[in-house]
Amino acid sequence: MAKSSVVINSSTNSSWLLLVSFLLIVATSLRQSEAAVHNVLSYGAKPDGRSDSTKAFQRAWTSACGSAAPATIYVPQGNFVLGPVVFTGPCKSRILFQIAGTLVAPSNYWSLGNSGYWILFIKVTRVQVYGGTLNAQGSGYWACRSSGNRCPVGAMSISFQWSSDVVISGITSMNSQMFHITIANSANVLIRSVKIRAPAQSPNTDGIHISSSTGVTVASSSIMTGDDCISIGPGSKNVWIERIVCGPGHGISVGSLGANANEDGVENVTVTGAVFSGTQNGVRIKSWARPSNGFARTISFRNILMKNVFNPIIIDQNYCPSTNCPNQNSGVKISRVTYKNIKGTSATQVAMNFTCSLTNPCWGLALQNIELTYLTKQATSSCKNAGGSSSGIVVPRSCF
Repeated sequence: MAKSSVVINSSTNSSWLLLVSFLLIVATSLRQSEAAVHNVLSYGAKPDGRSDSTKAFQRAWTSACGSAAPATIYVPQGNFVLGPVVFTGPCKSRILFQIAGTLVAPSNYWSLGNSGYWILFIKVTRVQVYGGTLNAQGSGYWACRSSGNRCPVGAMSISFQWSSDVVISGITSMNSQMFHITIANSANVLIRSVKIRAPAQSPNTDGIHISSSTGVTVASSSIMTGDDCISIGPGSKNVWIERIVCGPGHGISVGSLGANANEDGVENVTVTGAVFSGTQNGVRIKSWARPSNGFARTISFRNILMKNVFNPIIIDQNYCPSTNCPNQNSGVKISRVTYKNIKGTSATQVAMNFTCSLTNPCWGLALQNIELTYLTKQATSSCKNAGGSSSGIVVPRSCF
């Protein structure tokens, strides 16, 4: 009996040890999980719409970036005033920037100074920015520019440079001084379900600008702004754009290209499932009329609806938005551009306008199933130095 009692007690002790060990592991895991959430309030941020929370956000980032475990920076509801800030990597693990509140730029537009950026992520990997609102309060800056007074260069609201594996989802960007979202020298970027808002007359407020980047997807987003809804600059490759609602704005543009004599080209770009309403342009390729080794090739615009768009389909190789134009021949070579299943209404009689370079004509342009109308009159097309083919129903008639 005594021997049996010892065995039972030993078994009971082992069970207790296992239970205690399990509870310690759970407690440690919970502490690690809690430590991985960095609430900006814990670092001194104030959601009162008055206090400067820039340093608090920077401290939260430094802590999260140094975490060996995946970390979350949490911005709760409220209005957080944020000056120009740079979030620098590389970081030790994944970071989720979860925004439930509103980030507000200082009301004095000079506060962002000549930095060129408001919120800048640089050299980061596996960063996700979810939710929330960015209000750059750009109206004062726009008024300064229109007055002709001395103004700062202007700031882009949220930018990623030299980064990879980035997700921007569910954010609202309002009244950026300049571009709202910019992606430069980056790879594998997903932008989805974003809402961009600025008045139709706000200057240079491109919704999303992509340059020198590869593997960028923009999806399921609504953009109303004063410049291009999306612009695709030199060095952009493998860009996929789908389910975009654009307007007001200047449309979706490849370019401008050819600003420099030595310039990386643009290739493998697809725009599909877009709706343009009252925009200055629909789908556009634009380049400056000056020598350049740039190019735009393997571009596809398809499954698109135009609603009262001034230039539904346009290539403009004499692009010059100012009076000081180069007035030369564009060196940018445009080829293999496909337009398929594009329907709707044009606000001008010339619904398709291909103005290409005299010394580098466009070639390989393809039109398939185009139906664009203009009021009660027949829409027309115009070609200069452009060649290609057409198939299916093409209205207006192709000028190739």
